[in-house]
Amino acid sequence: MHSAVLLIEFGSIILGLGLLGRIAGRFGISAIPLYLLAGLAFGTGGLLPLGASEEFIATGAEIGVILLLLMLGLEYTASDLVSNLKAHYPAGLVDCALNALPGAAAALLLGWGPVAAVVLAGVTWISSSGVIAKVLGELGRIGNRETPVILSVLVLEDLAMAVYLPIVTALVAGVSLAAGSVTLAIALGVAGLVLFAAVRYGRVISRFVSSDDPEKLLLVVLGLTILVAGVAQQLQVSAAVGAFLVGIALSGEVAEGAHTLLSPLRDLFAAVFFVFFGLHTDPASIPPVLLPALVLAVVTAVTKIATGYWAARRAGISVKGRWRTGGALVARGEFSIVIAGLAVTAGIEPALGPLATAYVLLLVVLGPLTARYTEPLAMWWTRRSAARAQAAHPVRPGEEQRAQTPVGD
Repeated sequence: MHSAVLLIEFGSIILGLGLLGRIAGRFGISAIPLYLLAGLAFGTGGLLPLGASEEFIATGAEIGVILLLLMLGLEYTASDLVSNLKAHYPAGLVDCALNALPGAAAALLLGWGPVAAVVLAGVTWISSSGVIAKVLGELGRIGNRETPVILSVLVLEDLAMAVYLPIVTALVAGVSLAAGSVTLAIALGVAGLVLFAAVRYGRVISRFVSSDDPEKLLLVVLGLTILVAGVAQQLQVSAAVGAFLVGIALSGEVAEGAHTLLSPLRDLFAAVFFVFFGLHTDPASIPPVLLPALVLAVVTAVTKIATGYWAARRAGISVKGRWRTGGALVARGEFSIVIAGLAVTAGIEPALGPLATAYVLLLVVLGPLTARYTEPLAMWWTRRSAARAQAAHPVRPGEEQRAQTPVGD
């Protein structure tokens, strides 16, 4: 009887997610907010709380996080990551300073303590690669001059995750400073070793994993990823970091083949993850944190736009391209929820989950709008300001000619 209820509940969830995905596609928006709302509807305090399938969904959600980070790692080669780090690290530092600090400050102002401050800093820092890539494709900007700048900022954030996640994992686990230092040292050592091996022996690793049979390739890559993720979690490093490093180690045709085969699985289990996060958030807990979430969303939308503008100006992009870069980086999504999920699972701060849910819901909807309208609005405001300045200080006859006359040395 229990298994029958589990199958009915889980089947209904998957069917509902498919329908929500269709609705999101029909309106050209990200499905993430709809998945979160579905979790809120079926979680504690929702319309129809689940029971039998929650443990099964928790396992699926963990696999979803692993696949998200694996697919992210498959997007880049180790040499790409190293070259991006060397060329664009100042943009990464500015990105961290402008977008992590508001989250940390908000947590401290709310009286949540230093651990919650570190977690919320990550929630407000990391942009959503998935949402941004989708929006850039829909707007036809993949070939724009500013797109490499956007991608470099996202790559640097992904690299930072490899260091940040072990720190958060250690903090939320409540380990001592010494144990946390050991955990971080292990994480950095493993990350460095994998990057070195990927640069030096990437072809050998890919040849070992490679197979002409899609079934065998899928099983080997998926099995290897989950195994490494489990070992990483056992070492208190982070299963997500382990999966990310596996993705980096694979390259060439293997990475392309694995990406094609795993994309549907990633989409399925990622959707399950967002639902699972929503299940653990009581809808009644969101209204009390809605105002702080709104303020934080507005502040960090502005700081992301400033980050993109600065990074694009440093790369020599035109003014219009700078505004497009900033607007494209606003969306938060999957990684913000992953980071908040670590704290929610550990029971760090009850209000952190609702705040993160409201924050992501706001910015995952606002992000595509800022990507589309930041540049035209900025240009309109610039023209309007210039017209006002000209009206306030009109040029008198003869002044324009004198102003244009060259002055002798």
